[in-house]
Amino acid sequence: MAAMAGLYRRVLPSPPAIDFSSTEGKQLFAEALMNGTMQGFFKLISYFQTQSEPAYCGLASLSMVLNALAIDPGRKWKGPWRWFDESMLDCCEPLEKVKETGISFGKVICLAHCAGAKVKAFRTNQSSVDDFRKHVMACSRSDDCHLISSYHRGVFKQTGSGHFSPIGGYHAGKDMALILDVARFKYPPHWVPLELLWEAMGTIDQETGLHRGFMLVSRLHRAPALLYTLSCKHESWTSVAKFLLDDIPVLLRSDSVEGAKDVFSIISMSLPSNFEEFIKWVAEVRRSEDGDKSLSSEEQGRVAIKEEVLKQVQETGLYKYVTAALSSENCVCCNKFPANGIDCLPTIAFTVCCQGAGFLSGKSGVSNRYTCQGTGVRCYRSNGGKPVTVVSGIVVNESGKDSVDMLVPSSQSNLSCCSSSSTVMHPSSTDVLTVMLLALPPQTWSAIKDEKVMHEISDLVEANNLPNTLQEEVLHLRGQLLLLKRCKDNKVEEDLEPPPF
Repeated sequence: MAAMAGLYRRVLPSPPAIDFSSTEGKQLFAEALMNGTMQGFFKLISYFQTQSEPAYCGLASLSMVLNALAIDPGRKWKGPWRWFDESMLDCCEPLEKVKETGISFGKVICLAHCAGAKVKAFRTNQSSVDDFRKHVMACSRSDDCHLISSYHRGVFKQTGSGHFSPIGGYHAGKDMALILDVARFKYPPHWVPLELLWEAMGTIDQETGLHRGFMLVSRLHRAPALLYTLSCKHESWTSVAKFLLDDIPVLLRSDSVEGAKDVFSIISMSLPSNFEEFIKWVAEVRRSEDGDKSLSSEEQGRVAIKEEVLKQVQETGLYKYVTAALSSENCVCCNKFPANGIDCLPTIAFTVCCQGAGFLSGKSGVSNRYTCQGTGVRCYRSNGGKPVTVVSGIVVNESGKDSVDMLVPSSQSNLSCCSSSSTVMHPSSTDVLTVMLLALPPQTWSAIKDEKVMHEISDLVEANNLPNTLQEEVLHLRGQLLLLKRCKDNKVEEDLEPPPF
């Protein structure tokens, strides 16, 4: 049986492109370096990656830029390492669909926002070649901002159609941009005339009927997620998003709403059974690699912030109402953990490890398919600091085994496994629902007919009344939620602006 012939690279059409490794390409690099317009190149080249699938150019470009900006994804990639990979960028479009048809300009922007980056995006009909040149030059002079271009290969006489790649530098004298092509199996990095790149971006994407363009990606001034984050990996996320953004305002129009207690009772009785799959507890902790039972100063800092956020959630006035609502016999929410956070340690270890494995592997909602071997609860200390509780286990499913360590925050010192108490505080449905209600857009509550009740609820959920740390967490979740609404309503292509808080 004869082997089927495959494709090994392509010859780069030159002109118009100039191979980065050619004599002329090296000369352009040296001159641009001397002129200071290759500053961003070094961070990008340090994290340069090849797209793992023929249609993953948008995912590869974004994961490369996120890693170059040192944005912490807050969850594991493989082993103990937190690292952005294409497989982790699926909050706006299922990976299987991207693998088959690629991804649009708007949804790459959505992914960047969801990953915790700051993004400014422009289609070519919303900008000009002169503005584009200024942005390319600014990013090329800095390693705090990177530019991703969406363009059509045909303009450069290359095979293929729509493509994404980061811009790695700029030569002012020749007015040429360096494309760090993430399809390295096809074409090497290459220089192209900037005006020709603008023309290639000015083409129409046949899937959306809109112009292509470019995006500027940089870091936010704060961590994107401290304790909670939305999860869109479970297929039911659209129905939960619909409940939060569309159904709750309808429910609140009821004439039976006569007080704050009625508001939260109505919401709790209508919660989707899979509500907890939509918001996740970012509680991973990594031990020191040398095997000792201590935490690095960085991890200790993360633990302290997480504990503080949890404590602030439980000190809000809203938390008391949610606790009462979820304790009602009529509540349909499947509250896996008691609202008071008390349970036996072996059960906590088993459940948290299985749920954590599902989340970290990108398969939330299927924790019942996992089993745990050798679960345990341990304490770690850092330079005499407060003890930290971590549940650990070897998680097994049909794909094999993996070790999972999940942090269990304790807002009270007497709830540590290192103390004489046999109980431990852990996030429950009450914590999750409290934060999610705080994150809802303010206009959600305007549907309440009784003005006195509406003002009472507004005081309970007003973000400006929250401590700074929790306020940032809530605003981040609100931004994520509004982005997902754009996805659900198919408006990510029309609205490229960051989600309003």
